[in-house]
Amino acid sequence: MVLGKVKSLTISFDCLNDSNVPVYSSGDTVSGRVNLEVTGEIRVKSLKIHARGHAKVRWTESRNAGSNTAYTQNYTEEVEYFNHKDILIGHERDDDNSEEGFNTIHSGRHEYAFSFELPQTPLATSFEGRHGSVRYWVKAELHRPWLLPVKLKKEFTVFEHIDINTPSLLSPQAGTKEKTLCCWFCTSGPISLSAKIERKGYTPGESIQIFAEIENCSSRMVVPKAAIYQTQAFYAKGKMKEVKQLVANLRGESLSSGKTETWNGKLLKIPPVSPSILDCSIIRVEYSLMVYVDIPGAMDLFLNLPLVIGTIPLHPFGSRTSSVSSQCSMNMNWLGLSLPERPEEHAVRIACIFFLQHHPAMQKW
Repeated sequence: MVLGKVKSLTISFDCLNDSNVPVYSSGDTVSGRVNLEVTGEIRVKSLKIHARGHAKVRWTESRNAGSNTAYTQNYTEEVEYFNHKDILIGHERDDDNSEEGFNTIHSGRHEYAFSFELPQTPLATSFEGRHGSVRYWVKAELHRPWLLPVKLKKEFTVFEHIDINTPSLLSPQAGTKEKTLCCWFCTSGPISLSAKIERKGYTPGESIQIFAEIENCSSRMVVPKAAIYQTQAFYAKGKMKEVKQLVANLRGESLSSGKTETWNGKLLKIPPVSPSILDCSIIRVEYSLMVYVDIPGAMDLFLNLPLVIGTIPLHPFGSRTSSVSSQCSMNMNWLGLSLPERPEEHAVRIACIFFLQHHPAMQKW
């Protein structure tokens, strides 16, 4: 008898949205199919699935242990959110190559359904960072007698929702600072900066209205600026590794001595970025708005206003349903937009998905 061959093994998800993108949140049911195509007949011991969600960080640091001695210190940590296993065909034991218990799969295409529920407890949002990630995936394994198993892994996206319609995220953020420049025994007048934004919480695609007043009583030419920064923090073995990167920025007009500039709601748009991650014990993603005065030959004068990038946008009328899957109706052509290059391409993709979910007008583009 001529043994058959496995032509293909694929995984597909039953997406509850028009975009066909597998996006879920805590408590949702993840369902799909393992698709098997064979030519001829094959004998199968088992077809298994393994679903897992976890956060993991890893980085290395060089250490000096004395004269001419150096070594590398590894820092790793992992948090598991769920671990689900199921058998779609056959039995648990894969080391048994006896003739008993084999299943015969005939030539053609075959589908095997799977389903599992995500935990009700909060899950970290899917994320790909410089020194760590949060990933969710389903793996299928086809075991046959006397042959190596055929394996396939496919990831899906999870969001932990952040509703910016909460009192703490709707509160205004403001600050004031002043700096006096000194050069030897000469002291110039102060440079003062006051800035305010309407709230702390925003979603990707929104524009932040910046209200600011910059007064230059020094003898130097200065330039007011503003920038949004993302800070990634990774934790392992009692240590922390931090990565800070620019997300968006703007520049005001140069101010000569004795001049004042006022921003009456100057707009700075938030590009597609990953939502804030605030509840993961080993990975934290935070944002801030820095309003500052660029002073040549001296330390800048700056104000840091904290931001939270959420997934549920501001909606003064009505509320959103709880399931992300039920509202994931979007035109995925948005993902083709040219974005600034970052290591977190997967995070940008995720942010695009949520931006389109909650800004229906953009779906017409």
